[in-house]
Amino acid sequence: MKAKLALACLMPIILSGLLACSPGAPKELSIDIASAGKEVTLAAGGTVTVTLDSNPTTGYSWNENADISDKAVAQQTGHRYQPPSTSALGAGGKEIWTFKAVKTGTSTITMAYSRPFEKGVAPVKTFSLSLAVK
Repeated sequence: MKAKLALACLMPIILSGLLACSPGAPKELSIDIASAGKEVTLAAGGTVTVTLDSNPTTGYSWNENADISDKAVAQQTGHRYQPPSTSALGAGGKEIWTFKAVKTGTSTITMAYSRPFEKGVAPVKTFSLSLAVK
């Protein structure tokens, strides 16, 4: 009888341990232009890194601060420019953003590639990503 009682008391602990170890949403993702227009899933507290080609020598750049539809779900934590690996004149590099999945929900991250000094001109490229936080 004591063995059955002990097993009944331990069962919830064992099950919660198994659930914690079960595969779920990833904690880290690396995204590039191939993910444009798609939805990705990330665990709450995780980070997603977006890397896009950029060539500021042409006057074009991605907007430094991404548009985030729900900042309670996702927040931008970083942005930087990675120079080209070549010394060729006019070679492009990459712009890299980091976002944190703050809480469960869905948020859309959008960026535009344009010349910031050209007002009223549509961007030549856009990038949009739907982030589902689990």
